[in-house]
Amino acid sequence: MTVSSCRSDFLVYNQEIYQFLLAVREKCARNNTTKIASVSLDINLVDPLVVLAKLAQVNQVTFYWENQASGESIVAIDAVAKLEVAGKERFSKAQKFIQDCLDSLVNFKQNKTNFLQPRFFCSFSFFDENSQLGYPFSPGTVFLPSWQVAVKNNRCHVTINVAIDASVNISTILHVLWTKLEFIQSLTYHPSHTGNYLGKFSQKLVENPEKFKASVLSALKAIKTGQFSKIVLASALDVYSTTSFNLLKSLSNLRQLHPNCYIFSTSNGKGQSFIGASPERLINVQERQLVTDALAGSAPRGKTPEEDAKNANLLLQSQKERHEHSLVMDFITQQLLKLGLLPQVVAPRLRQLSNIQHLWTPIQAIVPASVHPLQIVAHLHPTPAVAGSERDIAMNKIQQYETFERGLYAAPLGWVDADGNCEFIVGIRSALIDGNRARLYAGAGIVAGSDPEKELAEIQLKFQALLKALV
Repeated sequence: MTVSSCRSDFLVYNQEIYQFLLAVREKCARNNTTKIASVSLDINLVDPLVVLAKLAQVNQVTFYWENQASGESIVAIDAVAKLEVAGKERFSKAQKFIQDCLDSLVNFKQNKTNFLQPRFFCSFSFFDENSQLGYPFSPGTVFLPSWQVAVKNNRCHVTINVAIDASVNISTILHVLWTKLEFIQSLTYHPSHTGNYLGKFSQKLVENPEKFKASVLSALKAIKTGQFSKIVLASALDVYSTTSFNLLKSLSNLRQLHPNCYIFSTSNGKGQSFIGASPERLINVQERQLVTDALAGSAPRGKTPEEDAKNANLLLQSQKERHEHSLVMDFITQQLLKLGLLPQVVAPRLRQLSNIQHLWTPIQAIVPASVHPLQIVAHLHPTPAVAGSERDIAMNKIQQYETFERGLYAAPLGWVDADGNCEFIVGIRSALIDGNRARLYAGAGIVAGSDPEKELAEIQLKFQALLKALV
């Protein structure tokens, strides 16, 4: 019989892991406590997206994340600890929950790489309370997964987190670990042909286009009278299929169609998933080095190189688009300064995606040890790129103009680890998947000089990111 590399590795570490878990159980028995044992191992290369498709159950929370630019993808399945929270204190409560979990975490590491650290996966909604009954995601969800499979630079790691108390059977836990590890290592994936499957679907705008244009005109009047200088108005499109949407194939299409975006999916354990291909990073912190993006001001890509260059040049020269961009850039730098960070800013450049291009300014800073990533997220969300300026007034107006629940649309999604490393994106170019219905979201920034027809066209262009990928 051939012994798989997973099996031979596991036999090597089996005794060590057994002794580790035994020691944790004995400590729990002595102190009458519960601990979370975290076991991290190198495994053969697998595709985390396939692990999501084959291992996750409908009743389990999940999180999938891929950034091809950094060679990283990760899947988190099921929760050993989870917090759902709402209200103005949701970020600080999430931070406390993470710290409480870390206080009870005991690590077994095959080696000392940072990448093997267990991560906490987070999704926060746009507003701190849901305004409509029945929206399927909490305003704040944080969980420590039972299973975390991560790929970075063609190396693959699995992290298993398990609750231990005085009564657990260590042999049973090891048997489950071994069985699932072997199953994960058996998974292979042959990508299916990506394509446009629009023929099967029917579509319906949640609000009619005339209402959206009327909202833009109303917002322009408010801008003229000085109530605010920018507002981001969103629209939603319901897409219906004759059969349930296929999460694996839709995400596979997204990563092929949008290799320079963050591909993400989070599910609530009740059958609904929120997926997308976001071009917008909110923050990335690695070893105290923070990078965030000011991303605002947009134009379509051209059908020819000449048209593309012309559109890019018009975008770079446009006073209206540069004003919209500077609102975001100024806001981010001011919020970082409030936290005691010293942001470094470079000149705007272009961020070119498959069907749209944006003005983009990366902003960098060093994060003091006293500042937790979720404090930064709380200060930055929502930026004027997805809300407006002045922020509080714009957010009140958004709730008056929009009749649907934004939920996780345009909101922070990401992960954080014990050392304060993190990455959060803004959940734009996104859709809520519920069986055979997908609700797609897109928004446009309204400033002085905006044209209702052009803003509607921009939103319809942004819908295409998801429409072309859904299966």
